[in-house]
Amino acid sequence: MKKKVWCAVFAVLAAGILAGTRLAWSRGKEEMQQEKTAIRLGILLYRGDDTFISNVRQALEEQAKLYEQETGIKVVLNIEDAKENQITQNSQLERLISLGYDALCVNIVDRSMASAMIDDAMAADVPIVFFNREPVEEDLRLWEKLYYVGADAKESAVLQGNIVAELYQKDPAKVDRNGDGKVNYVLLEGETSHQDSLIRTEWSIQTLMEGGVPLEKLTGGIANWERSQASAMMEQWLEQFPGQIELVISNNDDMALGAIDAMERLEIPDPINVVGIDGTPQGVQALERGMLLGTVQSDRAEYAHAIFTIAAALALDEDPKKDIQLVDEKYYWTHQTILVQ
Repeated sequence: MKKKVWCAVFAVLAAGILAGTRLAWSRGKEEMQQEKTAIRLGILLYRGDDTFISNVRQALEEQAKLYEQETGIKVVLNIEDAKENQITQNSQLERLISLGYDALCVNIVDRSMASAMIDDAMAADVPIVFFNREPVEEDLRLWEKLYYVGADAKESAVLQGNIVAELYQKDPAKVDRNGDGKVNYVLLEGETSHQDSLIRTEWSIQTLMEGGVPLEKLTGGIANWERSQASAMMEQWLEQFPGQIELVISNNDDMALGAIDAMERLEIPDPINVVGIDGTPQGVQALERGMLLGTVQSDRAEYAHAIFTIAAALALDEDPKKDIQLVDEKYYWTHQTILVQ
């Protein structure tokens, strides 16, 4: 009987010690979180020399400095360039997870391969903020600590189409340059696997047609967002269709600038109308020179602020929705504006 009593007493004491230990650990964890003086964020880029991504990277670095000044919390940024290789990016993510980074901001190489990265992050409980290259919705729904920041591709395309449509409605001769009742255009597209390229192409053309612009496509090509590839294509088209091209529709500013480079190299006397998307500093300069008809600008500071704000909140184990307004609890869409000559 005494043995049973002592066993019961021991059980009660053990339970009390365990409960006390758990309480102390819980309090210690809360104090540690409250006293956190530094956060470590990994920034994974699909390609560091992409003009738009390079601008976003610079803005993220500016956001980190501003955050340190405002909060006193030190920010460590580790920026990795995958150079368009998904295997390389997977390895970069695994390494940052192993080093104990608090959150990751991922500009994924191949949006269809997000699930493997998400699995690794979930296993280590490291949140991810995807940006610019959007994973499929099913992947983003796999875990509550996954978010996406980007510009709405359909909105970009509609705004781009409106640049030309509004000019045509005001003065058709400025778009239909030879006055034959149709606008001959060429199309510069981004990557075939990038959702923004597909959406921008579809909705830009549709917006132009709905705006009453009588389009006729001469040719088009995939220049993978790159200025040099677009320049080579445009030079070939200018020689193939001498005096016929009246409009260049480009999925981004870099390819639009490549088309302009080709025109300048071949000394085309009367610049062809060119429209882009992104509103990069280089694109704005071409606009000011009168070489770019118009572009659609995403606010670079807002873009970086959204990425950083969500990642910093997650790094501190806080709810990002307290600092930023999300759509469907997962998405932040940056504002866009038209810039024209």
